[in-house]
Amino acid sequence: MIGRSSRGGSAALWSGLSLCALALTGLVVGTPPDPTVSSTGAEPERTGAVAQVAHCPPGTEPVSASTAAMRVADPGVGAEGEVEVTPEQAAEYEERLREALGPSRDRQIAPPYTVPVVVHVISAEDGSGNVTDARVREQIDVMNRAYRGDYAQGSEGADTGFRFELSDVTRSVNDDWFHRFRQYDDTIRSQLRQGGPETLNIYTADLGSGLLGYSTFPQDYRAAPERDGVAIAHDTLPGGDRDRFNEGHTGTHEVGHWLGLFHTFQNGCESPGDYVDDTPYEREAASGCPVGRDTCPDRPGKDPVTNFMNYSDDACMTHFTQGQAVRMAEHWTAFRGGSARA
Repeated sequence: MIGRSSRGGSAALWSGLSLCALALTGLVVGTPPDPTVSSTGAEPERTGAVAQVAHCPPGTEPVSASTAAMRVADPGVGAEGEVEVTPEQAAEYEERLREALGPSRDRQIAPPYTVPVVVHVISAEDGSGNVTDARVREQIDVMNRAYRGDYAQGSEGADTGFRFELSDVTRSVNDDWFHRFRQYDDTIRSQLRQGGPETLNIYTADLGSGLLGYSTFPQDYRAAPERDGVAIAHDTLPGGDRDRFNEGHTGTHEVGHWLGLFHTFQNGCESPGDYVDDTPYEREAASGCPVGRDTCPDRPGKDPVTNFMNYSDDACMTHFTQGQAVRMAEHWTAFRGGSARA
């Protein structure tokens, strides 16, 4: 349901962070990262920044801070005001996954037993956003339950095998970082990020009106390791003030991207959809909880509106599929941690 990650590309392909604004006023909220930042690391031919996708809940619409960059990238604007991963970008990600897997494609791939998590709580001097340790632990618990399949109804979901263990909580009191996280994104991550590709870094702050969160993809780590991680609005953690989105599944969703999943509505009704065989095709993102909706009537199955990789309300989201579990394990093996580890 929530904010999204995209891919690295040329500087023109920033497709970075679309800004969300009130639909009736067109008021731009916040300032995005610099779209001209270059990639570094072992892939010199990739000269662009890690592209990221922002999600705006219903009632908002995107306003680009860099109209030129947006037009050059031409990523298309998805449902609920999100700049979506294009079919071409998704295909490139898929190609990079298959190349990275190599011989591993022919054997069963298992997920890690535990993913270490570092949560960076960024708050304002007046105390805004100062998420308690208890709420941080509850967020990790929600993620563990979601990835274990505890929210699934009947046989709809799967235990993905992924587990999350909180290894550290950092706290930064900085008005600029809290209120203008996107503007200071690179600085914040360069100073706070811990661990390697196997460590999940989560940043909580005020992401602006309408923006719930965003993430990087595993394929982006090698070119820009300092950018790797997930940002979520502080009020989307369990017990937060974000109506309809305060049960912690923004984190669940964004970590799905961090582990390589596309949205269930990737590519709409066109093949190959989200590259997962057991998630039905879906023309557009879901809003609310429209169970029984069928936007691709010529394809088998109803829309996967209760899947964690949709845009439904937190209370509506219940599961990942077995195919998604396999895909996350493949990405882990290819880009994050290799084979299963204790």
